[in-house]
Amino acid sequence: QVQLVESGGGLVQAGGSLRLSCAASGSIFRLDAMAWYRQAPGKQREWVATMSSGSSTNYADSVKGRFTISRDKNTVYLQMNSLKLEDTAVYYCNAERLGVYYWGKGTPVTVSS
Repeated sequence: QVQLVESGGGLVQAGGSLRLSCAASGSIFRLDAMAWYRQAPGKQREWVATMSSGSSTNYADSVKGRFTISRDKNTVYLQMNSLKLEDTAVYYCNAERLGVYYWGKGTPVTVSS
């Protein structure tokens, strides 16, 4: 089992920045890709960014150029700059290990005007 705990969410004005963290614990040997997803009120959960175990990264078009995913051992970060109102959502961490996907409980991000 892998446990994921997100932190760093909060209230920020449009144009501001936040840095989210997700710490993995438990059976973290051979932890593969780690990713961020988000779910806005009334919408489906959507993928935001992924970092593979080999450090390659991919981003959703909606956040490309504004968000940066990084990883330090078993902690993954999401640096969010130039935040927009539409970035308001609960952000979830996701990790893959041996073909099994794990989720954190999420951290809320609210962007105000």
